[in-house]
Amino acid sequence: MPTELALLESRALRVERMGRVDILDKVKSLVMLPDGIHVRTEDVARYFEVSTASVRRLTDRHQQELAENGMRLLCGSELRTFHSDMLSLWKVEGVESYPQAAAKLRLYTRRTVLNVAMLLRDSDIARCVRTYLLDAEEDLRSRYDSLDRRVTRIESCLAGVGSALQELGPVLCRMSERFDSLDRKVEATHQVVGAISVRLSDVSQDITRIDARMDALVHRLKDLRRNRRR
Repeated sequence: MPTELALLESRALRVERMGRVDILDKVKSLVMLPDGIHVRTEDVARYFEVSTASVRRLTDRHQQELAENGMRLLCGSELRTFHSDMLSLWKVEGVESYPQAAAKLRLYTRRTVLNVAMLLRDSDIARCVRTYLLDAEEDLRSRYDSLDRRVTRIESCLAGVGSALQELGPVLCRMSERFDSLDRKVEATHQVVGAISVRLSDVSQDITRIDARMDALVHRLKDLRRNRRR
């Protein structure tokens, strides 16, 4: 895990953590301009509880890095347009006056303010932001390690299951063959039972015919006896 000093010194480490702008409000509320996107140099200084001169010196030293993370310097027509837009939003919120810069205005986004927090040494607020960043990373790393251990245990269990399935494979194959053999025997038995049923039906018909012939014979014998008596 990187240290606070490493974060101050390494731009690569700062880039890796630039997405955690949510950390800012966990330390202290950052008051934005009416557009909800930008803050001025004075607002940044107020947030970190340092002088505006300290913020300006920092932005001068790290101008390229901060510009890549949203810092802008407005002047001329671009500044007038921005002031006009902000003034309209300011009036909507019920504020009569909007503070304007005379010739130029430096703007920061939340991403830029987080960048400043990872560069500003003489600010307790900036130190708290860095601490939150590092603690959040450590917490995320702990969760990842815990998840990794769980995945490892699951893989180990699945490996055991795989071995068991490999051992059961031949047994299951033999059982399948026996079931197939039993199916064939049952089918043959069904055929034999069907043939026996047909034979029994034929025998039943033969018995019925014999009964009819016996009845006819009995009637004839009775007729002969009556004829003899006469």
